[in-house]
Amino acid sequence: MKTYLLISAILLTGIQLYSQKAERLDTIFANEHKNVALFFPQPISQGITGASHFVFSHNRERQQYFGLLQAKPGTESNLLVIDAGGSVYSYILKYRKDLSRLNYFIQGTERIGTEKRDLPAPFKDIEPNQLDRETHYRNFCFYLLNKKERIGRVKKRNQGIILSVENIVFNQNELYFVIQIENQSSLDYDVNFLNLSVTTRQKGKKKSMQSLKKDPVFAYKAPTKIKKGHTARLVYVFPKFSLSNDRQVLLELNEGKGERDVVLKISHRFINNPN
Repeated sequence: MKTYLLISAILLTGIQLYSQKAERLDTIFANEHKNVALFFPQPISQGITGASHFVFSHNRERQQYFGLLQAKPGTESNLLVIDAGGSVYSYILKYRKDLSRLNYFIQGTERIGTEKRDLPAPFKDIEPNQLDRETHYRNFCFYLLNKKERIGRVKKRNQGIILSVENIVFNQNELYFVIQIENQSSLDYDVNFLNLSVTTRQKGKKKSMQSLKKDPVFAYKAPTKIKKGHTARLVYVFPKFSLSNDRQVLLELNEGKGERDVVLKISHRFINNPN
């Protein structure tokens, strides 16, 4: 009888442990006193929380397999994570004063889907390391366009066309310019070009301006036409650069078959102190 009871207890314990292991993770608890670590099957590309009182931090300079979560008291929110392979994970976040678990090892089977990544034909023959770079650009640009972060009031208007730089972000030795073009006019706007150049003021009696155009290494969602009443948001990626006090950046928007050109001046302060 004792042997039967012992075997039954072992089987029951095993069933409970298996049930706990098989149970799908849907809610993660955190507080402001401890770091809750989340380990993923592949390096983290993006991690976004739905509310500011939850903070999910991960290494953006060099993608790693784990991120750290902290929270302040507040209503529940959610966490969306996309890894380097495009797998998408989603969890409910809740604040809890006392935590019983500080480490979560995420299984690949917990993903809710895969990010769609359609590469145009020119990228099909790219070497794997270059392709990974391309994927990083797309992921990080997507993240920046969905991030509500601003550097200040940097905009210029001409005949209902508003050109502005919303954000400048440093990541992996490169600068990301988040740009917005708003068409408040009554006519569609055809984009001839959108160029960025560095200008130097020459001192002396005969003041002149020298300009050096910089080509982006990657452009994300760059428009060719902006319909009336519509807004386009895009990202330009440049190798990191800095400016002396006598230099500034000019962002020049040129209209095809029109004269509604906009030239926006960006101070060296914004370039040298990116987010």
